[in-house]
Amino acid sequence: MKISIINNSLLRKVVMTVLLSSIAFMTQANELSGAAPDFTLKSNQGKNIRLQDLRGQVVMLNFWASWCGPCRQEMPLMDVIYKKYEKLGFTILAVNVDEDSSDADAFLNSVPVTFPVLYDNDSKVSELFDVDAMPTTVMIDRDGNKRFLHRGYKEGYEIDYEKQVKKLVRE
Repeated sequence: MKISIINNSLLRKVVMTVLLSSIAFMTQANELSGAAPDFTLKSNQGKNIRLQDLRGQVVMLNFWASWCGPCRQEMPLMDVIYKKYEKLGFTILAVNVDEDSSDADAFLNSVPVTFPVLYDNDSKVSELFDVDAMPTTVMIDRDGNKRFLHRGYKEGYEIDYEKQVKKLVRE
């Protein structure tokens, strides 16, 4: 009998798929409090972006993977929100958790977005934010505090995203 070892990437995909399925029945948004952990990651625009440097802006921090169907579905919808509220001090940081950034880049070639995409190939930033589902979105206020958490994505969640962005840019 031949026994094979599942590689880390495949195991992660299987675990995330199971987690997504198991949280589908949960409420998609929870209120949060406390400071968002600072981090610096390389962006698809070729420069490093540090969360701390975005103080004064509302930040939608979205953790996603190229293999995640709901992530792929929400990306263009997030871009609409970004374009609508960017001039009001709002930005999106889409943190890709693929081990190989070329997987994210291939997806972005077919579904381009105008907001920065960051690469968290070793999932260290994902761990800082206790990401346990794909996608996971954390709304951060102008003072750098976590305010809302969304685990997973279903059609219509973008309506909640926009309501929360409106609330936070008005504060």
